[in-house]
Amino acid sequence: MRTLLTFCCLLFVLTSCKEEKTTENTETTMTMPNEAFDTLLDNYYEDGLKLNPVSATYAGDNRYNDQYPNTLSDEHILKRKNYYSQYLNDLMAFPDSTLTDSQKMSKAILKWEVEIALEDFKFKQRELVPIDQMWSPHLSVGQLASGAGAQPFETVEDYYNWLKRLDGYTEWLQSVKSNMEKGIAEGYVLPKSLIVKVLPQIESGASEDIENHLFYSPIKNMPDSFSDEDKTTLKEAYTAKLNDKIIPAYKSLYDFLKTDYLPAGRESSGIDDTPYGTAYYNHMIKLFTTTNMTADEIHKLGLSEVARISAEMEKVKEQVGFEGDLKAFFDFVRNNKELMPFTEPQQVIDNFNAIHETMKPQIEKLFDVKPKTPFEVRRTEAFREASASAEYNQGSLDGTRPGIFYVPIPDVTAYNTFSDEALFLHEAIPGHHYQISLQQEDTDLPEFRKTLWYSAYGEGWALYSESLGKELGLYTDPYQYFGMLGMEMHRAIRLVVDTGMHTKGWTREQAIQYSLDHEAEGEASIISEIERYMAMPGQALSYKIGQLKIRELRAKAEKELGTKFDISQFHNEVLEPGCVPLALLEDKINAWISANK
Repeated sequence: MRTLLTFCCLLFVLTSCKEEKTTENTETTMTMPNEAFDTLLDNYYEDGLKLNPVSATYAGDNRYNDQYPNTLSDEHILKRKNYYSQYLNDLMAFPDSTLTDSQKMSKAILKWEVEIALEDFKFKQRELVPIDQMWSPHLSVGQLASGAGAQPFETVEDYYNWLKRLDGYTEWLQSVKSNMEKGIAEGYVLPKSLIVKVLPQIESGASEDIENHLFYSPIKNMPDSFSDEDKTTLKEAYTAKLNDKIIPAYKSLYDFLKTDYLPAGRESSGIDDTPYGTAYYNHMIKLFTTTNMTADEIHKLGLSEVARISAEMEKVKEQVGFEGDLKAFFDFVRNNKELMPFTEPQQVIDNFNAIHETMKPQIEKLFDVKPKTPFEVRRTEAFREASASAEYNQGSLDGTRPGIFYVPIPDVTAYNTFSDEALFLHEAIPGHHYQISLQQEDTDLPEFRKTLWYSAYGEGWALYSESLGKELGLYTDPYQYFGMLGMEMHRAIRLVVDTGMHTKGWTREQAIQYSLDHEAEGEASIISEIERYMAMPGQALSYKIGQLKIRELRAKAEKELGTKFDISQFHNEVLEPGCVPLALLEDKINAWISANK
């Protein structure tokens, strides 16, 4: 019904716009917002939340906290196809001449969004390989279940909402098994090296130790305000849900993965060894970089960047007086106990907070617009710490849940600090926390744009933020500066090994060795990273591609504007639209440069 009403509104507005163009007041259609178009954007966002209720929870919208759709079902797949197709048709009914500049940007973004989503349906990889060790719903649901994530556990109703949501999640788990059985038959399977990493994750969900089960965590942390009767009833309900649904579903999936799926797993590392894998990888490049670059172009760019950054690393090696080649210096940095000074996990957290304090006096010079969303640093939860990387989880749209920089500390005595300053700039301030929070807080953006995520823009901004360290009073220690170079090298290596594995026949071991030869990351971390690229082809390309575009645009602005260049204003212009495809960002910055010459 809503789609029909929207279509009727479109017809009315388009007729009105055509009539207005015959009058002298032609600017009305370009300077005044088109209300019907704004309604379309609102409807797109609202209908999207209904299709993706967990996304609503992450956004702080609690209307759908009891729902978990089976995204693997034919019914839900068809719903998503129809959703994107209908909104693409509705969107294209609006000529640009009827929209303001801001609305034209929203139209261009939404067009890109729905077209790339529709293209994704051409491939079966997501449907028939629905889980992996890095990105899967079983990991995000585990975080929600722990009580430390976005799912609220403050009222009795909250607790029952989660129980109901688990019914949908159990259905999804059952579909994972049936879809992976189809995947075996059709040649869509994970590499064996990834399956062995998934197995312990699923096995933990099959544990019959109720008291220590992750999904029982909310019961152990019930608010004191709950009545004794409610506490007893909830305890019984959660115990029953675990015994009757959650544990059996996990056990069934675990047995299948171990007995049937692991023997059928691939020995190869690249996605090109699956049906239509090359076409799928090209699609993933476009999805994650928002460009039309080819795998060969990206591979060559990666080799060039690795060589450039290696030369910068040589300078730091000479500065600290290290005798030996760069590879030996990597080993020295990896194993230098002076760079592993901590004995308690809280010391790691305190160190990041100290970095924040150091840069505060300088941040004003580079940023005159800062987010209101609160921020904090936390240790990664124990259940996922062993395989996790440092990450940022956005705060809620209403500001009640802070943005959180999660740091995994599985062994504090082995925690190496040499990249901490760059890591804070990337994951926290002014990286992900500034970019995502400002986007969510911008009342001028339509709702659908407040939660959009394009990896090339978002990760590109975060990697660009690492380069601001010296301007922010950091990187005075050569090892911290080397840490920044190391993190940039890490992203440059990704261009080489990701394309290498997925288009050039590189093995997992070959990619690991290339990384060990060119960066100071530890071997365990590198193995985890390479397996991450195997699990999500193309995603790792986005960081460097986005960073290079932002650096290119800054250099162009500095050159063409000369003394008129204002770094804080440039940052405002980059951050103001929120996440956008890189071509749209480039158009925006070019227009800003032209207007300020």
